[in-house]
Amino acid sequence: MRLPIKAVCDCRPRKDQLQPIGIQYCYSSEKRTVLPTNLTVPLRYWNRKQECISEKIPSTFGDATSMNEYLSVQLRRAEDLIKLGTRLKVNDPLQFVKERFPLSLSIEALELEWEHHKQSEQQNGRKNLDLFFQIDDYIKSQTGKVSRDMPRIYQNMKEHLLEYQAFLGEAITFDSLDFNFYEGLVDFLSYRYIQRRRKERIVGLKVNTVGKTIKQFRTFLRNRIRKRIIPPIDMDGWKILEEEVDAVYLPWNEIKLIQEVDLSQHKHLEDYRNDFVLGCLTGLRFSDFSRIDKNDVRGDLLYKKQEKSDRWVVIPLRTEAVEILRNRFEKGVPVPTNVEFNRHIKTIAKLAGLTKLIKHSYKKGNKDVVEVKPKYAWILSHTCRRSFCTNEFLAGTPVELIMKISGHKSVKDFYKYIRILEEEAAIRIKELWLKRSQMDVA
Repeated sequence: MRLPIKAVCDCRPRKDQLQPIGIQYCYSSEKRTVLPTNLTVPLRYWNRKQECISEKIPSTFGDATSMNEYLSVQLRRAEDLIKLGTRLKVNDPLQFVKERFPLSLSIEALELEWEHHKQSEQQNGRKNLDLFFQIDDYIKSQTGKVSRDMPRIYQNMKEHLLEYQAFLGEAITFDSLDFNFYEGLVDFLSYRYIQRRRKERIVGLKVNTVGKTIKQFRTFLRNRIRKRIIPPIDMDGWKILEEEVDAVYLPWNEIKLIQEVDLSQHKHLEDYRNDFVLGCLTGLRFSDFSRIDKNDVRGDLLYKKQEKSDRWVVIPLRTEAVEILRNRFEKGVPVPTNVEFNRHIKTIAKLAGLTKLIKHSYKKGNKDVVEVKPKYAWILSHTCRRSFCTNEFLAGTPVELIMKISGHKSVKDFYKYIRILEEEAAIRIKELWLKRSQMDVA
C-alpha cells in the first residue's frame, strides 16, 4: 500500500520565480506537513502529474536527471521514517517525521536513539547518566549562548556517536570512554561511516570533520565534568585531527568576470551573483552578508555583528558594495539558503568562464584523495571570505587591519585563509625585488 506522501511544488509566487519542491506527508485530513528538499525550479518545469522535474528544464537550473534522483532518495527517506514511526508506535508520527527529516541517521541508529529516549523518560526525576540524554541537555543549555550554527554542529557530533553505537551494537556509556574508545571512534568515522544526505554512497569522513567531532565531544565531556555530573575522564591522547584545507580564492579579475557576466537569459541568477560579489567585497561569512539590514549601513560603512563569533566589525564599503546593497533594499531580495546559493553560484562562475581545471587533495584516514574539477565546481559561499582576505593580503594591506574586518581572533587562524599558489608567490617576491631595485646581487 502506498504511503500518504508525494512530491509537491509550492505554487505561491516568489520574487526569484523559483518554486521550492517539498514532500507532502498527510497523516490525516487535518494533520499534514511539507518536508523541505532544498530543490527549487521554475513552476513551468514541474510535472505535477508525474511528480517530477521536467526533462525540458534548462541546464542553468540544474540537471533534471540528477535532481529527480535526489528527489527519489528524499522520498524513500521519508517513507523509511514513516514506517519506523509506525513500528515504534510513537505518539505523534507527524512530529516524529518532521523532527528527523531529512534522514541523517541510519534506521538502526534511530531505533537505538528512541530506546534511549524511552529509558530516559522512565528515570522519573533521578539523575540520568545516559550519554545521549546528557548530550541533549548540553545542547539545550548551550542554545542561546552560542552562535546559531553551533547547535547544528553539536547535533552532528551526536549523530556520529549514534551511528558508532549502532555499529558497535551496544550502548555507549560514560564508563566506556577511554583511549580504546577514542581510537575506535576515529577509525569508524574515517573508514566505515556512511554519509547521509548524499546522492551517491560515500564512506568515511574527511580528517577535519573527524577532528571537529572529537573536539566537540571533548568540550561536552569537560562541561559535564565541571558540573560534577560525571567523574573525571582520562582524555590524554585524544588528539584533534587536523589538516590544511585546499580551497580556491578568486583574484580581482575573476571577481570582475562574475560581476560583468551577461545574465540577461538567466534573470533569476542576478541576486545570487550580486550577493556573491558583495561577500568578496566585505569578507563576511554567508550567514552575515546574506542578512545585512538597512540599519547596518551608515554612509559608506557597514556595522555588522558576526553571527559565529558574536563580535562587531566595521567594514568600509566600496562603491560597488553600496550599489548592491541599495538595490537589495529597494527590491526586498529574500534571503537564500546556503544550499541554493552554492548551487547557483557554480552556474554563474561557469557562465563567467572559470573553467580551468584545479587539482585539490584531502585525507581520509591516512589516505590521500585527489580530485580534479573545473574551478567553478570548487566555488562555495565561503570562497567570498577567502577571496577578500587573500586579495587584501596580496595588495599589501597590513594583516592586523584585515583581521579587524574579517573578525579573525588569531594570526594563525587568519593565515589559514590565505591561498597563494607557488607561482603567485614567486611573482609577488619578484615584484618586491623590482620595487627595491634588488634584482641584481650587490
